Amino acid sequence: MGKYFEYLHTVGFEETNLVGNVYYVNYLRWQGRCREMFLKLQAPEVLVDLQDDLKLFTLKVDCEFFAEITAFDELSIRMRLVDLTQTQIEFNFDYVRLHPGGGETLIARGRQRIACMRGPNTRTVPARVPEPLARALEPYAP
Repeated sequence: MGKYFEYLHTVGFEETNLVGNVYYVNYLRWQGRCREMFLKLQAPEVLVDLQDDLKLFTLKVDCEFFAEITAFDELSIRMRLVDLTQTQIEFNFDYVRLHPGGGETLIARGRQRIACMRGPNTRTVPARVPEPLARALEPYAP
Protein backbone atom coordinates (compact mmCIF):
# COMPACT_ATOMS: atom_id res chain seq x y z
CA MET A 1 0.00 0.00 0.00
CA GLY A 2 2.84 2.49 -0.49
CA LYS A 3 5.13 4.35 1.82
CA TYR A 4 3.73 6.58 4.55
CA PHE A 5 4.92 9.31 6.89
CA GLU A 6 4.28 8.28 10.49
CA TYR A 7 3.41 10.47 13.46
CA LEU A 8 3.28 8.64 16.81
CA HIS A 9 0.87 9.87 19.46
CA THR A 10 -0.22 8.82 22.96
CA VAL A 11 -3.84 9.75 23.70
CA GLY A 12 -4.22 12.00 26.76
CA PHE A 13 -7.17 12.51 29.11
CA GLU A 14 -7.78 15.99 27.67
CA GLU A 15 -8.57 14.35 24.31
CA THR A 16 -11.42 12.27 25.68
CA ASN A 17 -15.06 13.08 26.41
CA LEU A 18 -17.06 12.38 29.58
CA VAL A 19 -17.53 8.73 28.61
CA GLY A 20 -13.78 8.28 28.16
CA ASN A 21 -13.73 7.99 24.36
CA VAL A 22 -11.66 10.24 22.16
CA TYR A 23 -13.65 13.25 21.00
CA TYR A 24 -13.93 13.24 17.18
CA VAL A 25 -12.35 16.66 16.64
CA ASN A 26 -9.03 15.29 17.90
CA TYR A 27 -8.75 13.03 14.87
CA LEU A 28 -8.78 16.16 12.70
CA ARG A 29 -6.23 17.86 14.97
CA TRP A 30 -3.96 14.83 14.59
CA GLN A 31 -4.17 15.10 10.80
CA GLY A 32 -2.95 18.68 11.08
CA ARG A 33 -0.20 17.72 13.52
CA CYS A 34 0.97 14.90 11.26
CA ARG A 35 1.11 17.31 8.32
CA GLU A 36 3.04 19.86 10.43
CA MET A 37 5.58 17.27 11.55
CA PHE A 38 6.03 16.17 7.94
CA LEU A 39 6.88 19.75 7.00
CA LYS A 40 9.25 20.14 9.93
CA LEU A 41 11.11 16.89 9.27
CA GLN A 42 10.85 16.42 5.50
CA ALA A 43 10.49 19.93 4.02
CA PRO A 44 11.81 22.51 6.51
CA GLU A 45 12.38 25.04 3.69
CA VAL A 46 8.61 25.32 3.39
CA LEU A 47 8.36 26.53 7.00
CA VAL A 48 10.34 29.63 6.01
CA ASP A 49 8.01 30.11 3.03
CA LEU A 50 5.00 29.89 5.36
CA GLN A 51 6.40 32.79 7.38
CA ASP A 52 6.50 34.82 4.16
CA ASP A 53 3.32 34.66 2.04
CA LEU A 54 2.65 30.95 1.42
CA LYS A 55 -0.59 29.66 2.89
CA LEU A 56 -1.80 26.07 3.03
CA PHE A 57 -5.60 26.16 3.09
CA THR A 58 -7.51 23.04 4.07
CA LEU A 59 -10.27 22.64 1.49
CA LYS A 60 -11.76 19.36 2.64
CA VAL A 61 -11.31 17.04 5.58
CA ASP A 62 -13.09 13.87 6.65
CA CYS A 63 -12.71 10.93 8.94
CA GLU A 64 -14.42 7.55 9.11
CA PHE A 65 -14.35 5.69 12.44
CA PHE A 66 -14.06 1.92 12.88
CA ALA A 67 -13.27 1.46 16.60
CA GLU A 68 -13.13 3.44 19.85
CA ILE A 69 -9.92 4.55 21.52
CA THR A 70 -9.33 5.88 25.02
CA ALA A 71 -6.70 7.65 27.10
CA PHE A 72 -3.18 6.21 26.91
CA ASP A 73 -3.79 4.27 23.71
CA GLU A 74 -0.69 4.43 21.53
CA LEU A 75 -1.41 5.54 17.97
CA SER A 76 0.38 5.66 14.68
CA ILE A 77 -1.08 8.28 12.34
CA ARG A 78 0.10 7.32 8.85
CA MET A 79 -0.09 9.92 6.13
CA ARG A 80 0.01 8.90 2.47
CA LEU A 81 -0.04 11.05 -0.65
CA VAL A 82 -3.17 10.50 -2.74
CA ASP A 83 -2.94 13.31 -5.30
CA LEU A 84 -0.51 16.10 -6.18
CA THR A 85 -1.57 18.73 -8.72
CA GLN A 86 0.08 22.03 -9.57
CA THR A 87 -1.69 23.85 -6.72
CA GLN A 88 -3.27 21.18 -4.48
CA ILE A 89 -2.32 18.15 -2.42
CA GLU A 90 -4.51 15.37 -1.09
CA PHE A 91 -3.53 12.98 1.70
CA ASN A 92 -5.14 10.04 3.38
CA PHE A 93 -4.53 9.17 7.02
CA ASP A 94 -4.71 5.77 8.68
CA TYR A 95 -5.16 5.88 12.45
CA VAL A 96 -3.69 2.69 13.85
CA ARG A 97 -3.78 1.56 17.50
CA LEU A 98 -0.47 -0.06 18.43
CA HIS A 99 -0.92 -2.95 20.84
CA PRO A 100 1.53 -3.25 23.77
CA GLY A 101 2.70 -6.77 22.86
CA GLY A 102 2.84 -6.06 19.14
CA GLY A 103 0.17 -6.00 16.51
CA GLU A 104 -2.09 -3.17 15.47
CA THR A 105 -5.70 -2.28 14.68
CA LEU A 106 -6.96 0.23 12.12
CA ILE A 107 -9.34 2.45 14.09
CA ALA A 108 -10.10 5.24 11.63
CA ARG A 109 -9.29 6.54 8.18
CA GLY A 110 -9.32 10.16 7.04
CA ARG A 111 -8.62 12.38 4.04
CA GLN A 112 -7.50 15.95 3.65
CA ARG A 113 -7.18 18.18 0.59
CA ILE A 114 -5.15 21.38 0.78
CA ALA A 115 -4.53 24.24 -1.63
CA CYS A 116 -1.42 26.35 -1.87
CA MET A 117 -2.13 30.07 -1.94
CA ARG A 118 -0.01 33.21 -1.90
CA GLY A 119 -0.58 36.86 -1.22
CA PRO A 120 -1.93 39.03 1.58
CA ASN A 121 -4.88 37.65 3.52
CA THR A 122 -7.33 39.90 1.70
CA ARG A 123 -6.14 38.89 -1.80
CA THR A 124 -4.80 35.35 -1.82
CA VAL A 125 -4.45 33.59 -5.15
CA PRO A 126 -3.73 29.96 -6.04
CA ALA A 127 -0.02 29.14 -6.14
CA ARG A 128 2.11 26.22 -7.26
CA VAL A 129 3.06 23.63 -4.70
CA PRO A 130 6.54 24.75 -3.59
CA GLU A 131 9.31 22.69 -5.18
CA PRO A 132 10.84 21.61 -1.83
CA LEU A 133 7.44 20.28 -0.76
CA ALA A 134 6.86 18.49 -4.07
CA ARG A 135 10.30 16.86 -3.76
CA ALA A 136 9.63 15.80 -0.16
CA LEU A 137 6.36 14.19 -1.27
CA GLU A 138 7.92 12.15 -4.12
CA PRO A 139 8.71 9.07 -1.98
CA TYR A 140 5.07 8.98 -0.84
CA ALA A 141 3.56 9.06 -4.34
CA PRO A 142 1.00 6.32 -5.08
